[in-house]
Amino acid sequence: MNKDLTVGNPQKVLINFTIPMFISVIFQQLYNIADSVIAGKYAGESALAAVGASYPITMIFMAVALGCQIGCSVIISKYFGAGDYEKTKTCISTSLISGLILSAVLTVVGIIFTAPMMNLVKTPEDIFEDGSLYLKIYVGGFIFLFIYNVATGIFNSLGDSKTPLILLIFSSVGNIFLDALFVIKFSWGVAGVAWATFMAQGLSCIISVIILIFRIKKLKTPKPAPIFSSKALKDILRVSIPSILQQSFVSIGNMFIQAIINSYGSSVIAGYSAAIKLNTFAITSFTTLGNGISSFTAQNLGAGKLERIKKGFRSGVLFALSIALVFFILYFFFGKAFLSLFMNEDSTQLAIDTGLDFMRITSPFYFAVCAKLICDGVLRGSESMNYFMATTFTDLILRVVLAFIFSSFWDVMGVWIAWPISWVIAAIMSVMFYCKDVWIRNPVKAAAKVAEDVAEEVSEEISEQVAAEVKKEVAAKVKAEVTAEVAEEIAEDEITEGSK
Repeated sequence: MNKDLTVGNPQKVLINFTIPMFISVIFQQLYNIADSVIAGKYAGESALAAVGASYPITMIFMAVALGCQIGCSVIISKYFGAGDYEKTKTCISTSLISGLILSAVLTVVGIIFTAPMMNLVKTPEDIFEDGSLYLKIYVGGFIFLFIYNVATGIFNSLGDSKTPLILLIFSSVGNIFLDALFVIKFSWGVAGVAWATFMAQGLSCIISVIILIFRIKKLKTPKPAPIFSSKALKDILRVSIPSILQQSFVSIGNMFIQAIINSYGSSVIAGYSAAIKLNTFAITSFTTLGNGISSFTAQNLGAGKLERIKKGFRSGVLFALSIALVFFILYFFFGKAFLSLFMNEDSTQLAIDTGLDFMRITSPFYFAVCAKLICDGVLRGSESMNYFMATTFTDLILRVVLAFIFSSFWDVMGVWIAWPISWVIAAIMSVMFYCKDVWIRNPVKAAAKVAEDVAEEVSEEISEQVAAEVKKEVAAKVKAEVTAEVAEEIAEDEITEGSK
């Protein structure tokens, strides 16, 4: 069911919206973790290492999907919050069409360059073949993964976080069942893990698109909405490209880190593979809450309700920090028990110690990650992408550079230390940007652009009376955060320019 996030108690609305998203993350990560658990338990440490070695590469493809998901979600949320269902439907169909084309191209490229990418991360020879096989099958199903993520973003932008949850539960359970069938029953090894993911993603994708088609039909418009719009695509790309770059560069940075780790042998790779899956579980949970804040922010910006954004932000921070506390306790004090899920009786002590060191060094700093990602959610939802990118690149560059420097002094332990340092510095930047209200300037500009668009539509025939009404509307959009005098001045300037 589509839900308006611009009405009702902000705290209650946001929590009710994000809880299904958070539960979705749990099942999504179970989806990913199951591959490594079953590979490690039933195919051995080398199989776990093979899946882990290809992980940063798969995350690059995932980064593109997530970036597009965020882009379409923000833009669709804005129009849906404003009640413009014609543009909402056009943006939805434009997202799906362009996503299908892009994912098809990336699938072909990924299959062709599987081996070079595995060489790029310095995959050891003993796991190269299995790692390449897993990656090739994974990339083969990328179209399903991509469209499913875009569909999830569309559902979220319409205020519906429950449908993606149901689909993820179905997909996760299906993936675990197929993992067990292909690996344990049929002994397909790494190939079985990959094919299970392929089939589960494919079925979820098809079901999500069918549901989405029926959901779109419920949005009533006075006239049929265009199926594709270059302007809508441009708006989506304005948010998607920075988000893709953010996600991609993080993944590329992780590839460099993976290359360092791969030089320490299969046991260290296996330990890191298990720990990074658990770490990703936590980070993705926080990121999802940030994505929820983005949809909440975009809808309320579209409706001109800026004060609700601040209230929602405070609730989001408290919710995220409480979840961070849970992950910290579980990983710091009970990390060995979780790592044992990935290991069998033949696993080396080095693999276990590697994973445990990583978790104990990084988990205390999850609180900083939460602060950053919730602030980033507001920045992204307000389309303040320059500030969002600045924090992300700082995190990435510091992590990679420090990993190379510290590893020369403290070996693999130096790599682990680089993570919290980069997190803390990037978090400080994000909090500063939010506190300085840099995100408020974008709604001011957006409101002024509304006046400009109206002026262009009526061309030179616009009357002083109409101009005054437009100016008044613009001022009302931003008066919660900016003085009415400033808002009117901005609107008046834009109307004058548009009337020329």
